[in-house]
Amino acid sequence: MATQVQFELTEEQFGPVERPLAMAGRIKVSAFRYATGIAALRVTNAVGEIVVLPYHGQQIWDATFHGRRLTMGSVFDAPEASEVYTRNYGAFLVHCGVMAIGNPAPEDSHPLHGEIPNARLQQARLSFEDGPEGPVVRIWGERRERVAFLANYSFTPEIALGEASSRLEVTVSVRNHRATPMDLMYLGHVNFRPVDGARIVDAVPDSPSHFRVRRHLPTYVRGAAEYRALLDGFAADPASHRSVVPGRLVAPELVAGLDCVAGPDGWSHALQVLPDGTADFISHRPEQLPRAVRWMTRNGDEDALGLVLPATAEADGKTAESRKGNVMSLAGGAEWRCKMRFGALDKDAAEQMAREIEAAGGEEGKTWSAGRPDGRLPWCEKGDQSGGGARFGLLTKSRAKRLRSSRIASGYGGWRAAPACRSPG
Repeated sequence: MATQVQFELTEEQFGPVERPLAMAGRIKVSAFRYATGIAALRVTNAVGEIVVLPYHGQQIWDATFHGRRLTMGSVFDAPEASEVYTRNYGAFLVHCGVMAIGNPAPEDSHPLHGEIPNARLQQARLSFEDGPEGPVVRIWGERRERVAFLANYSFTPEIALGEASSRLEVTVSVRNHRATPMDLMYLGHVNFRPVDGARIVDAVPDSPSHFRVRRHLPTYVRGAAEYRALLDGFAADPASHRSVVPGRLVAPELVAGLDCVAGPDGWSHALQVLPDGTADFISHRPEQLPRAVRWMTRNGDEDALGLVLPATAEADGKTAESRKGNVMSLAGGAEWRCKMRFGALDKDAAEQMAREIEAAGGEEGKTWSAGRPDGRLPWCEKGDQSGGGARFGLLTKSRAKRLRSSRIASGYGGWRAAPACRSPG
């Protein structure tokens, strides 16, 4: 792509009255400042808009595409000028890290999700490029973090959006400027709004070994018995969490470690498929972000689905993740990079991504979706690991065709077989 326009942003461009800043094709960028003092860019294209905080962690504060707001619900109407994670809560994307992520345990000294989520970026830049489907806008930023005897690194995020696209691409790089290695942890906290009646679709097997529910309860949790029963149910039957059930409280939260599966192109995908067949999605490359977390909260005030939070580690705090071997080491002078894609899909694009997810499911998925030469489909409904309690049989050719056409709505959880479940004949 050839760069058309590139210029540095300055704080002086952001005032209380929203003003146009730049445009290319159907992309328009305007600048304003919230009453809380936070500078913001509104990026509008042919199908929606995002609001980016270029100096405040480069958070994507809000996202709306195809007339639907994707961002989680929270008690915050506007971003707050706080470095405390829970005092500025509700963005669509929050970068977490870099020296630690997760909930700090008593033996940890780091803040919740590290130093980056609400950190001030010293530089911000806006650029436009010619893409294969029209102009692309990029928002780039950088923070240089210096702590004597401990850290000297640059954190550089970048957001890209096409003029007719509802798919965001975010690139993150970290460069270690010290002569000695540094610990590196990162998590991309993408917070969708759960939609009643939706289904979660991915290639992660519905087994406790691949969907690891965090079971220890925070000391502040009220109604602990009900909450523990909810977590126990999800842990025993991971497929049960895939349905976004109207009225089901998830309070304070569901946190689970995932083993994501990449397809032939190296990308792993997950969908929240809405009742109308459209979907929210997130994609990442497990070779760059080898761990992942699923997070959900629905408590009447916060309403959020971390469909997949791509990460270098799970969310149990630095000490616990170090014991698991999940803390990366970045050599002196070296750079680490990762890329994520997320946003909204129309029905056709959702079906295409669902097929990619199915193909990534491995031999089990291929066997149970391919069917037999006569067109009938071996079918199994969930049982335990030994096959106990399972129901199985053969679907007729016409029913198999209907099942395949509705596979997104089922989320695969109701008909893909467990390894021990076999169809007779």
